[in-house]
Amino acid sequence: MRRFFKFLALFFVVALVGAQAVRLERTNPPVEEARTVAGTMTVPPAAGVVLERACRDCHSNRTQWPWYSNVAPVSWFVIDHVNHGRSHLNFSEWSSYQPDRRRELVDGICKQARDGTMPLPSYTWIHWNARLSPADIDALCTLGASH
Repeated sequence: MRRFFKFLALFFVVALVGAQAVRLERTNPPVEEARTVAGTMTVPPAAGVVLERACRDCHSNRTQWPWYSNVAPVSWFVIDHVNHGRSHLNFSEWSSYQPDRRRELVDGICKQARDGTMPLPSYTWIHWNARLSPADIDALCTLGASH
């Protein structure tokens, strides 16, 4: 039985080391300020602070990749979340959305902040400063008045 656990531990270490060979690309495409949410509409200062602190990493092309985004298999999870977040809403590509879509997105930001589905709990576990206070949520909901 002890031999089995040694084999299992060795297998786990070899699998973990081997996983490092599977590298997904971490991207930060160039940002044109005129295309961003701040370049396209008036963003109230309090809302801008919250967007920067709690939303930027997953919903813009200005992701600050943490050290663990270099270590598989965690890196796969992080990169997938960022790519998925950008595909739904990208503040760096705000000008590419039609006005009706922008209104939907702004309304969705407020709704998801109010119901606690954004930022994702898996993000706020590690990034405590991304947790939203009631004042943060109110600030995000002011975006709707500025478009």
